[in-house]
Amino acid sequence: MNRDHNLKNTTKLASQEVSRKIAVHEAGHAAAIYLGNQQKGLPPVCFQIFINPLNNGVKASEFLGKPSDHYSAKVEGGRLIHTLPSSLDEATKDFSTAQKHTYQHAFEADIINLLAGPLAEARYVALRDNEPITPELVHVNALQYYGGSSDLEIVNEYLECFIDSDELRARKMTELFLAAFNFVSERPNWLAITALADFILANEKNIIECNDIIDAIESGVRRIATSQSL
Repeated sequence: MNRDHNLKNTTKLASQEVSRKIAVHEAGHAAAIYLGNQQKGLPPVCFQIFINPLNNGVKASEFLGKPSDHYSAKVEGGRLIHTLPSSLDEATKDFSTAQKHTYQHAFEADIINLLAGPLAEARYVALRDNEPITPELVHVNALQYYGGSSDLEIVNEYLECFIDSDELRARKMTELFLAAFNFVSERPNWLAITALADFILANEKNIIECNDIIDAIESGVRRIATSQSL
C-alpha cells in the first residue's frame, strides 16, 4: 500500500493535485481497514500512515501540498493475514469449519482493503473531472493508472495462495473488486475517506498514528450523522 511520485520540474499546482490523489488513495486503504473490517465484524488491527520525503533536508510540512523532488506515502500494517501461507488449504488444515470460514473472510477483507486505495483515487479523479465511474469503466487492470501497481501485485500474491485455478482466481478477483468498488462508492464511506484525506493533507508529521487516523475517520462519520439528522 504505497505511492511513489517524482515531482521534479512540476508546478506547485500540479504537486498539490498529486498530493491530493495520494491522500485520497491512502485514506481509501485506511478507511477500508478500519470501517470495512468493522462492518464485516472482523477484529481491529493497528496501522499507520507514513509520509516519507526521500530527498534529504525536506521537512514533513513540505511533503503534501508543496513541490519536492521525490516522495512516497504508504499505509503500514493493517492486514489481518500477517504472513501468507504456502496455500490456504495448508494453513487451515487443522482448523474447524468456523475457523476456516473466519480465516477465508479475513483473507478476502485484506484483498478488498488493498483494492480500496486505487479505487478511491479513481473515484476522486472521476468526480474531479465530472466523469462517470462504473466497474466497467474502471476495471481491475486500470487500477495501475491510479497508483495501484504495488497493490495489485500483493492482491495477486493473495489470490495465488488462495486459489489454484486461473479461472476461479479471475472470478474471485471480480467479486472482491466489486466489493471494494461498492465500499468506496457508498456515501458514508466516501465522506469518511475524504475527511481522512483532508486530515492527511493538513498533517505535518512524518507518521500518522493509528489512533489519530481512527479519530479523523470517526470525526468524519459523526459529521455525516449530524448532517443527516438536520
